[in-house]
Amino acid sequence: MKAKKDDQVKVHYTGTLTSGEVFDSSVEREPLAFTVGAGQMIKGFDDAVNGMEINEKKKVSIPAAEAYGERNDQLMQIVPKSDLPDDMDPQLGQTLVASGPDGQQSHVVIAEVTEETITVDANHPLAGKDLVFDIELVEIA
Repeated sequence: MKAKKDDQVKVHYTGTLTSGEVFDSSVEREPLAFTVGAGQMIKGFDDAVNGMEINEKKKVSIPAAEAYGERNDQLMQIVPKSDLPDDMDPQLGQTLVASGPDGQQSHVVIAEVTEETITVDANHPLAGKDLVFDIELVEIA
């Protein structure tokens, strides 16, 4: 039996950058459950699981475009420190929650701190990076 579109599957995976640095893994946790082809996963991962058999293992390289996309400079924004809460001490790499005009919240990371401003980055932390996944299909429901 092979995994196909609309199948509920469970996989174990380890995700690494092309440098070999691990950024996530399910190996010490419960397997990841999702529906093949439902858009719940990044495209390259979803495509890799489609057609796999139970207990099959594979290593797949996923270019940034099929992962979290390329970095988008328009998602960088300079914010005057005067717009921040008085008691805030912004630090490089700090994660903040930003609210858009529609009230939707998103996570941003402080990419630069100057005397007068901070620059926040709303890109996904893995945007612009090619990824490598070791995947094992453990269940098809």
